[in-house]
Amino acid sequence: MPLSRTRMESIMSQIGRSRVLILGDVMLDEYLFGSVERISPEAPVPVVEIQSDKLLLGGAANVTANIRALDNEPILIGTVGDDDAAQRVRRLLAETRVSSDHLVVDKSRRTTIKTRIIAHNQQVVRADREDRRDLDREVEEEVYNRILKVIDSVQALVLSDYGKGVITLPLLERVIALCLQKGVFVAVDPKETRFLHYKKVSVITPNHHEAGFAAGRRIRSEEDLLAVGQTLLDKLEARSILITRGPEGMSLFQRDAGPTHIPTFAREVYDVTGAGDTVIAAFVSAVCAGADLVEAAIVSNAAAGFTVRQIGTATITRDQLKEELERNLDNGNVRSVSVSS
Repeated sequence: MPLSRTRMESIMSQIGRSRVLILGDVMLDEYLFGSVERISPEAPVPVVEIQSDKLLLGGAANVTANIRALDNEPILIGTVGDDDAAQRVRRLLAETRVSSDHLVVDKSRRTTIKTRIIAHNQQVVRADREDRRDLDREVEEEVYNRILKVIDSVQALVLSDYGKGVITLPLLERVIALCLQKGVFVAVDPKETRFLHYKKVSVITPNHHEAGFAAGRRIRSEEDLLAVGQTLLDKLEARSILITRGPEGMSLFQRDAGPTHIPTFAREVYDVTGAGDTVIAAFVSAVCAGADLVEAAIVSNAAAGFTVRQIGTATITRDQLKEELERNLDNGNVRSVSVSS
């Protein structure tokens, strides 16, 4: 068994003792919940009668919330505008016990807001308010200087790239080089359009669509999967690639070991929003707690199985994660399968 109860308990006892830097696109997720009883007379679209609303942290801020929920100490570095949405982000971070002191205010940009309208537990439409241009050079330099101030105190860096302009190519190259110099574990939640620039990172966590796009080959079979994983390892010179595959689970490709498949733990799926944030947060937390990469993948798979059963971006606490792992151990679900290459 790749994750025994003894190893699970050892890893879980150490989770929550690390300092993790999160760099990326900070967002505000707005949810409007309602019901549909009629079609609009103005156009063939449903009329959603809004009954409640909710604001949540999104993007890199949601990764940060996930890191904090596992009792680690996150440091969030990114940008926000000089607007009401930024104040809401700061309030939500404070409620999550996360400092907003490292956020850079960019008065030339607005804070990203994603508004989702949910009716009868299904997303009807999403509306985005955002700026996607790269940071100005002066703001980019301020972001990098904030990274320099904290890099010696962290065990890992998560690059949460949603393509909103914070992780520019010059900043990306400098940050990866800095982490390689300092021996900091680097995990990347990638953006398709700059995928091949995430060179020499510790782990990169694309979904199967992103991985296939980056490798130039759609994943339709096990043969395709193996080819895509190996192609990305070679192109990126990465230590590992963790391809998330929805109901098919995850597949881990490592530089110094054969590929491994981890079947999904999810019993029900309500909403995959933010699941990638949970995966990378749990994976990094497990590695910082002494897990090897296969063990970390199993832990992150369990975390994802929990959060997709929730509506909206969700986090999992350390106690919930331990309970989820114990349940799957009892059911014989905690396993991995070595894949022939």
